[in-house]
Amino acid sequence: MRNVIEPGKKRKSINFLDSIVYSEVKDLNGNPMKLEMSVMLQNGNSEMRFAAGIVDEEDKTPKPCIVWVPGGGYRGCDKNLMVAEMAFLADRGYVVASIYYRSSAEGHMPDQIIDVKTAIRFLRAHAAEYEIDPNRIGIIGRSAGGHLASLAGMNVDDFHGSEWASESDEVQACVDMFGPVDIPWLLKFEESLYKADPANYRWENVAASHGGAVMGGEYNEDMIERSKKVSPPYLISDKMCPMMIMHGDIDKLVPVDVSEDFYQKIIDAGQGDKADLYILHNAGHGTKDFFQDSVKELIADFFDRNLKNK
Repeated sequence: MRNVIEPGKKRKSINFLDSIVYSEVKDLNGNPMKLEMSVMLQNGNSEMRFAAGIVDEEDKTPKPCIVWVPGGGYRGCDKNLMVAEMAFLADRGYVVASIYYRSSAEGHMPDQIIDVKTAIRFLRAHAAEYEIDPNRIGIIGRSAGGHLASLAGMNVDDFHGSEWASESDEVQACVDMFGPVDIPWLLKFEESLYKADPANYRWENVAASHGGAVMGGEYNEDMIERSKKVSPPYLISDKMCPMMIMHGDIDKLVPVDVSEDFYQKIIDAGQGDKADLYILHNAGHGTKDFFQDSVKELIADFFDRNLKNK
């Protein structure tokens, strides 16, 4: 059957740029590492340009940018594994940058947040190249990435690193998806699990848990005190950006209490007008509930309010 349709040209094409080196660091053994990001952006139809020499109309105006920070228990992250779930933001006109950061086997805190902030500065330094408005950068992360996104969202004057030093690493909006933002709380939670049933505890000891591994060293009061310095609930101030917090109410890995307590501490610090908490009923840790269209719409609207309507 022959059909003729006219779909129009309303939706813009999305280009995907991969293997962009944003930082050169060393791992725990002193070995050099290159940290990479990928970028999605609306930039015309490159295939049409390359194959046919046809130049379609492009929008070169600077666009707000959103940094996607993947999860993975700090054990390692694949920057592109779930980046397709962020295409809805590229469709809304955002430049989306997905980053790899050092794992707990490659670096201990604060290395991970230094990597995230370096990526933000890199994007500002290369704003013209990627059509980014450097004054409108947001961040979103899931699980361990949610913790790092929230930590960046506190906009504390710390964890800067040395690369792209002339650029700011502040962000203007943040979405935290079930992040273990309170590392001291999580370490004590792991300790309670270990003491309750050491024979069946998931890890060899608390120091080997996700939180312990990313902090590095023995599990003791020193680790707990060090972990406070990289935990957003202990860093709340008027410098923090607007924040959306999302958590499932049956999360067994990072209990919803973590986000409930974080939200309450934001209110207690007088910053309640900057935060919204969404509890996803019957959602677990990283379950598909978080990427339903209704949730994506909430996220996109949040970023629109804070990055486009400014």
